[in-house]
Amino acid sequence: MLMGHAHFVAICFRHYRVDFRMGYIGAHGVAALHRYKYSGVDHSYLYKYLLNPFWTRLITLMGFMFLVTSALLGYVYSPLLDSPPPRWVHFAHGLLLFLYQTFDGLDGKQARRTSSSSPLGELFDHGCDALACAFETMAYGSTAMCGRDTFWFWVIAAVPFFGATWEHYFTNTLILPVVNGPTEGLALIYCGHFFTAFVGAEWWAQQFGKSIPLLSWVPFLNEIQMSRVVLFSMIVFAVIPTVAFKSVFQNSSILCFFSSMQYSAHTYTALFYSVYNVYKVVHTRKGSMLLALAMLYPFAVLLAGVLTWDYLSPIDLIGNYPHLVVLGTGLAFGFLVGRMILAHLCDEPKGLKTNMCLSLLYLPFALANALTARLNDGDPLVDEFWVLLGYCIFTMALYLHFATSVIHEITTALGIYCFRFELIYLCYF
Repeated sequence: MLMGHAHFVAICFRHYRVDFRMGYIGAHGVAALHRYKYSGVDHSYLYKYLLNPFWTRLITLMGFMFLVTSALLGYVYSPLLDSPPPRWVHFAHGLLLFLYQTFDGLDGKQARRTSSSSPLGELFDHGCDALACAFETMAYGSTAMCGRDTFWFWVIAAVPFFGATWEHYFTNTLILPVVNGPTEGLALIYCGHFFTAFVGAEWWAQQFGKSIPLLSWVPFLNEIQMSRVVLFSMIVFAVIPTVAFKSVFQNSSILCFFSSMQYSAHTYTALFYSVYNVYKVVHTRKGSMLLALAMLYPFAVLLAGVLTWDYLSPIDLIGNYPHLVVLGTGLAFGFLVGRMILAHLCDEPKGLKTNMCLSLLYLPFALANALTARLNDGDPLVDEFWVLLGYCIFTMALYLHFATSVIHEITTALGIYCFRFELIYLCYF
């Protein structure tokens, strides 16, 4: 009798062994889990016409405001970006950058999940990202005590961003390599902020040999400031490979070779890929590469103009006012990027957009004022601080006018709303 009962229990255990192992979920439940897809519809008018578009834009705007807060912290505790802020500020920089990256990824997912993607969303998102280059550069400048070198870190961030936007305009596809700035690049930066919260900003201001004693034997590098070693490394592994196309542009096999080298080097910039990919598209469509390259002209003149202004200025413009130089130039850069994105969204003819040059309108006056110092024993006609402040006001006004005008035109054309809620929708239903 007992043997028969034991045999029955053994048969039951073998038969239901999967259920015992899985706990609450059996084999059938596991298979059902693989097939399951969530389906839900929110018929709420409040959600459809107010909260959904508001949330999507709000996610983007909140992420951007994290970086604005970070830059303000850097200015308060390191006005010239050459003094060490309290260590908690570095932790705040890292946390705010992480939140920006998180929100920057969430806004697109929210828009796709709710089927609320629109050209306005793309313009809004990439426009904030373009400005983010300047605000995060100011935060990083305070963390690494970069001083006037902060501007060059902004250049290294802005060049690939503009190149990617330019490429997207011609190829209709935004391609990010296996290792890229928006993902791995930002992760390295906020890890650098967190690291600085433990070691202090002085670690970046020391000589390379003192900051990393194990590598103090390396000649030349061991006497250079640590933050400049990072800057030079980014130039060597990013900028130099990207300008190689000038001498080998006609040889597509060599272009492919350098492209593969750039991927394998895990650099932050994709400018070289952008030029090569645009060249392929233009060549296929039998267009003019000169017209395509002409779209890079305003950005190149912007950089050259600001650097010339700094060279002519009698007060070391970038060294004394790094925040204002990066802010003003970053706003002009944001206008250039926004105008190119708008041209892509509206399928405008390929080539230079003359109103992009509006961002350059202030520079001749600034350069002329700096030149008066050379003719007047070092005293410019107008104090350079006020000229620089006027530059920031001009670029901010230009960007705000562009942003508000374009948002109004897009929302009117598509019958959508950016942040506002119109009672007429509820009345209609």
